[in-house]
This record gives sequence, C-alpha cells and structure tokens, in this order.
Amino acid sequence: MNCPGISSSQAEADTRRWLERAVIGLNLCPFAKAVHIRGQIHYAVYLQGEEAELIDLLIAEANALAACEASERDTTLLIAPNILADFLDFNDFTARAERRLAREGFEGQFQLASFHPHFQFAGTDADDITNATNRAPYPTLHLLREDSVSRAVDAFPDAEAIFGRNIDTLEALGAEGWTALGVGPGGAAR
Repeated sequence: MNCPGISSSQAEADTRRWLERAVIGLNLCPFAKAVHIRGQIHYAVYLQGEEAELIDLLIAEANALAACEASERDTTLLIAPNILADFLDFNDFTARAERRLAREGFEGQFQLASFHPHFQFAGTDADDITNATNRAPYPTLHLLREDSVSRAVDAFPDAEAIFGRNIDTLEALGAEGWTALGVGPGGAAR
C-alpha cells in the first residue's frame, strides 16, 4: 500500500485519527492516552522511498528524542506511507532498524515498536481481526523511551493482560466495526 499522492500533513492526520479512535478509543494501549493529551508525541513523516534514508531518519529522530526531556517529547511516531508496502519486507526492515539503533548506542534507552497496514501475527490468517492490534494506516516505526515504558508498566496493575484484552476487544468489534472506525489511509479526510 504505497500512497504516492499523500502529503505529510495527510499521513500525520490519518495517524492521529488511528491513534485517537483505535489505540486510545479502544484502549489498545492504556499508556497512549496520557502522552497524547499532554502533547508529548512527536510525529515525523518520510515521503521518499529509500530504506537507507528511512533508517537514517530514524536515527536522527532517536537523537532528537534523546535531546528532549520526556516531559516535552516522550515518544516519536515515524510514518512512512511510500515505502515497505509488503509486511514481510517491513518486518525485515524493522529488524535492521533495531540493529542500527543498537549500533548507534540507543540499546537500553529506546524500544522500537512497529505498525503496518497489513500486520499479521505468525499463525493467523491475513483477515484475522486480531492482527488489527498492530495495524496502522501506514508503515510506522514507534520510538519509545525505555524508562517511560518501565514506569507505565509499573503503574499498570496487570500489564501482561493487555494483549489478551485487546484480542477480546477486537473479536467483539469484528471486521465491520474496525472498518467503521475509519482509521485507514485517507480516514481523516472523510
């Protein structure tokens, strides 16, 4: 799903809509609401199509995140609508990006989470609604501060139960309910 006509502002708007309606609205991540409300999420968009440049931008975003206090910028979403349309290619890319982050000295400081429009857990069918827990409108790399993740997990009484609860939520919502959220590409323009 490459989106060559998409603007940076549209990619960000669609991602914000997904965050607000799906991630926060369905409570898929109980930690997301606070940083969203406080304006501590930084959105970056990469519109080109070169993997090496995307990794370089990820490193630049990691450096920028490290230079900020968590109270100012706690996390970064790097959105790439025009590259890595195939989920398996994106998955391989994410592994390379994690290795590069480690080589650049960010191991133990940041975690890298990934979201993709065609995300698929091993052992599931492509149309299994449970895959939606990791589906975003566009390929997205999420830089999270390790310290912030640890504090959030410590504050949440049963963090291990989040995944199971998300599966239950999505199964109850169903494919039609997910579609009705309007959290795909162009969703914010509707």
